[in-house]
Amino acid sequence: MSESPKTSSGIPVDLVYGAESLEGFDAAEELSKPGAFPYTRGIQPTMYRGRLWTMRQYAGMGDAEESNRRYKFLLAHGTKGLSVAFDLPTQIGYDSDSPLALGEVGRVGVAIDSIEDMQRLFDGIPLDTISTSMTINATASILLALYAAVARRTGADVKKLNGTVQNDILKEYIARGTYIYPVGHAMRLVTDIIAWAAVETPEWNTISISGYHMREAGCTAVQEVAFTLADGMTYVQAAMDAGLDVDAFAPRLSFFFNAHNNFLEEVAKFRAARRLWAHIMRDHFGAKNPRSWMLRFHTQTAGSTLTAQQPENNIVRTTLQALAAVLGGTQSLHTNGFDEALALPTEQAARIALRTQQILAHESGVVQTVDPLAGSYYVESLTNEIELRAKQYMETIAGFDRAGKYGMLRAIEQGYVQREIQTAAYAYQRAVDAKGTIIVGVNEFAAEQEVGVPIQRMDEALETRQVERVRALRLRRDQSVHAMALRRVEDSARSGSNLMPQILNAVESYATVGEIADVLRTVFGEYRETVVI
Repeated sequence: MSESPKTSSGIPVDLVYGAESLEGFDAAEELSKPGAFPYTRGIQPTMYRGRLWTMRQYAGMGDAEESNRRYKFLLAHGTKGLSVAFDLPTQIGYDSDSPLALGEVGRVGVAIDSIEDMQRLFDGIPLDTISTSMTINATASILLALYAAVARRTGADVKKLNGTVQNDILKEYIARGTYIYPVGHAMRLVTDIIAWAAVETPEWNTISISGYHMREAGCTAVQEVAFTLADGMTYVQAAMDAGLDVDAFAPRLSFFFNAHNNFLEEVAKFRAARRLWAHIMRDHFGAKNPRSWMLRFHTQTAGSTLTAQQPENNIVRTTLQALAAVLGGTQSLHTNGFDEALALPTEQAARIALRTQQILAHESGVVQTVDPLAGSYYVESLTNEIELRAKQYMETIAGFDRAGKYGMLRAIEQGYVQREIQTAAYAYQRAVDAKGTIIVGVNEFAAEQEVGVPIQRMDEALETRQVERVRALRLRRDQSVHAMALRRVEDSARSGSNLMPQILNAVESYATVGEIADVLRTVFGEYRETVVI
């Protein structure tokens, strides 16, 4: 007899599921109604009957003008929110003219050095009416300050700014690598943003706790839930230890998940994460506001599943992944371009990705009722099993800290989380190599001759233009005002006071991203990774 198939998390799948599969399951307590604790069925009573998810296409390339053109293209075709991709120098705090930025300026996102770049990026886009998500972590405080400063310049009400700054530094140490400072100092920047934004930008989501990048690195669906929520608990604990009331900031926490290929497991993953977080916030942290219990999340389809072989197949993969996110109750969604295994998406690929969401929203009928898969014996069994296995991981992680507060920090420092992800990624690759896992067009059903697709080409002169811009800015700014602003950032970093007001003052004084990051490097030092094998 052949072995029973398993989900991507190794959960055995029975041939048939029935009532016996849910023995002891209390639907009233574990499901309840949509919009009611523990939010298994969604955080809103009417979900998409009341409001569709935000169709938010991730984009950023070259310089600010080029990215601005792409944003206006997406808005003209029905995108309801912007999502900014920054280039690597911006992400790790180097200006475009730094020797360490050579060859990377504008390559995987937009180059932003100063307030002038940020103004060009959002030229003609009303910041107080559009929702903007920024995928930025180590330099999140600087980029949020730049956004707020530009909003001020354009006359927008900063208190009405709506959007998200990723600001999830822990997953950088785990899976992505765009960190700058040692963990403790980086966590201080996270809590400074949370505290500042609670007063200055109360409608802004101050953190997007991200499982996406861990999943891209190879973790399973269960690990994605466990590690993401463990990171979330760490941020909540740090904010509370910094003196913040949990109900003052928890309603503005958001999450960022991957939508992968195992369709029903992904739906169950989202439902399990919501239920777990509701109990964590109410029962562990003692939050009283029901909004503090709600896990609100953005989803992006899985870039790691896209193939350079037969790239048109990626349209089908992305559609299935997007449907899983919608049936799982996402609040916003990005769908990848089919050509992203080859290059940044072309306008055609970006339009197809957006149309995929629009077809799901307006033609599929899945938005007409809330959580239509609820009550499925298989989906509920998977939801329960993912929750159980994620809890087991989280209990292990908690055990890394005797005080029981910062187990995830200790687990990261000791390489436990990284090893678990590496082991899962290795097991997956072995399954692909042995054809135990089939990738259509790659290890099965391959084409004898691949048909090429048009790809996005970058302007080779872009880097030179951006370098000239930042150098010209340095020459014409008021040097004494700029120097004083940077000294105040340094003083604040050393004194322990909230850094955000001084960073905002610095960007308004034409300090660059790299200059502010360098001041903080001087005070905080830089993180050096412990290699885990």
